[in-house]
Amino acid sequence: MVRHRVAGRKLGRATDQRIGLLRSLAAALIIHERIVTTEAKAKETRGLAEKMITYGKKGTLHHRRLAVAKIPNKSVVKKVFDELAPRYASRPGGYTRIIKLGQRKGDAAPLAQLELV
Repeated sequence: MVRHRVAGRKLGRATDQRIGLLRSLAAALIIHERIVTTEAKAKETRGLAEKMITYGKKGTLHHRRLAVAKIPNKSVVKKVFDELAPRYASRPGGYTRIIKLGQRKGDAAPLAQLELV
């Protein structure tokens, strides 16, 4: 069987657990502006975080509600719309950077630092 047109990583979790993990990682990234996690988790989190910032740049009530639906944390959404959106107003995408950090000592998982540019 061939995986044509199948996007996304499962990260060894059930769907609801995976959605919760990505929401919490994206929220942590927005609050702290830099997180260290595994490469696979960083690559999956990047899409959600960039979508949130794009919602913030559009700035309408509709996009604020979409943002709260993606990450149900009002302080995170407030930071996106009030601080991050003006910062990236002139930037057409690419708000995050992934820096590879080598392997984790315990299980040799490839680590990466995900940060806002």
